[in-house]
This record gives sequence, C-alpha cells and structure tokens, in this order.
Amino acid sequence: MSTTSLVPALDLAHFISGNPDQKKQFVRDLGNAFSNVGFACVKNIAVTTSTIDSFYNSVRDFFNQPTEYKKKFEVPGLAGQRGYTSFGKEQAKGSEVPDLKEFWQIGQTVEDGDPIKNQYPDNVSIDDNPGFNQYGRDLYKGFEESGKYLLRAIALYLNLDEFYFDDKIHNGNSILRAIHYPPITQEPKSAIRAEAHEDINLITLLVGASAEGLQLLTMDNQWHEVVAPEGHIVINVGDMLQRLTNNRMVSTTHRVVNPPKEKWMNPRFSIPFFLHPRSDMDLTCLSSCVDEKHPLAYSPITAGDYLNERLIEIGLLKK
Repeated sequence: MSTTSLVPALDLAHFISGNPDQKKQFVRDLGNAFSNVGFACVKNIAVTTSTIDSFYNSVRDFFNQPTEYKKKFEVPGLAGQRGYTSFGKEQAKGSEVPDLKEFWQIGQTVEDGDPIKNQYPDNVSIDDNPGFNQYGRDLYKGFEESGKYLLRAIALYLNLDEFYFDDKIHNGNSILRAIHYPPITQEPKSAIRAEAHEDINLITLLVGASAEGLQLLTMDNQWHEVVAPEGHIVINVGDMLQRLTNNRMVSTTHRVVNPPKEKWMNPRFSIPFFLHPRSDMDLTCLSSCVDEKHPLAYSPITAGDYLNERLIEIGLLKK
C-alpha cells in the first residue's frame, strides 16, 4: 500500500470568496484531482466543527443502543433510504458477503412547495434523541450547500455554465448516511468493513471517520490510505459524474479495511453525504466529453433509473 500523498488538499474559500485568480486555480486543482485520482480533501466547507461533533455524539449514542431498540426505526420497503438499516444488509456490487456495518440514512426535506416532495419518503425521527434529528438536518444542509459550490467549480472545469448543476441538484435525492462499523468479535468470513466499491451519486462529501481504514485504488492498482488533514473533509467522484463526463472524471474504487487484530474491539463511525441530483436528470454523456479518442462509453439513462439499478446490485432494493 502506498503511503505517499496523492490526494490534494484544497480550500473552498478560494472558490467562494477568493479573487479571480484563486477561483481559477481552485477550479483547475479540483478538476485535475477529479480527473486523475477521483479524490480531494477540502477545507472551509459550510459546516461547523460543533455541528459535526454534536452529530457524531448523537450517532454514537444511537448505535450503542440494543439491537431491539434500533430495529424500531427500520422501515420495510424503503431500500434503506430512510432511518435505520441493520447489520449485514448491504454488500458491494459483485460481492457475495455483506459489509460489516449498520447505518442510518437521512434524505431530502422539501420546504418550498416543490412537487418533487411526493417522490421522497419522510425522514425517520428519534423522539427520545432530538439532537440526532436536528444536528443531522443541519449537517445535511451544510453538505448540500458545499456540494453546490464544488459542482459549480466542476462545471467551469468542464467549460459548462457555472450554474449548470444548480437546478439539477435543487431538492435532489441526496442522502446523509451515519455508518457504524461495530467491534470485530470473530474472524470475518472474507468480509471487510466495506468491500471495494464505487459510489453511485455525483460526488460524496465525507466527514473524517473515527478510525483509520479508508483506502483508494490507484491507477497502477495499488491501495493508498486516505487521511484528510485537520479541518478538511474527503470529497470523491461518484459513478453518475463519471458517466456524465464519459469517464473524464474518475469514480475511483475505494474500501474500508479492517484494523489490525489488536484494534478489532474499536468501533468505527463514518458520516458520508452522497450528493444526488433530481431523479429526472439526464445522465447522457456530455457531447464535449466525447471524441475520437474518447468514444461514447454509456447509453442514456436518468439518474433515478440508474439509482434503482445500483440499489438492486448492492442488495438494498429487491427486484
């Protein structure tokens, strides 16, 4: 496994409030990172450290509850898209063994009368842990705001209008996921905490996990540990953005490995935000990304249809 740094550290403030030269440099740096490695670390996002810490504490409190309590918040028929999903329900595409995790998902809250609200199930609330509900909503909105600016930078890098993605992600089908990887109590049956996979969405924003383990697969087929500098979060490309850009942006394979055996009893918590567009977004490859050297790699599909295909592949949605 490589130990040298290949994931650049960037400052979102240079795009939002910096001078024109700083903005252009951020666009170049983020675009190059997404084109070459698929990952970047970014600081000065629209989320406070206190909100992150408060949600982490609420998440730990919830996952430390007995299984019988947690299962009260598992809703059949929602493919894990809201509320609690119990241990062993999700697996990586192509894997025959479930990941060693349980999780909670928070989805979009539509507040402007947009009829798309009818497409989304209500979020699940925990009455006896109100902080969990509020901090989760605050974190969701902060990630959504930060993701908007990151996609504006990507639009400029792709020579699109800066606001190309704005209407496509407004009230989009994004998901905030709180993941708990419990202590490992016996030799796993070939499974690791999260098998090698790629994300489904446009981009993922990941708050630093409570323990090491995140690795990405480099183009020379080496696993590389991803550790964000203090004050940064990890950003990576999802399959939808790779598909839209005809592979110009790289949805890099990544995984969460088990710790050394002496650390098996340490749980791991992680909070990714999967930024999804509205389900009717057309993921047809951008014509500017298709040429003789880069022939069309994907057939047309909407974001909603693609999401459903992938949820079936990872075992959350039944055919």
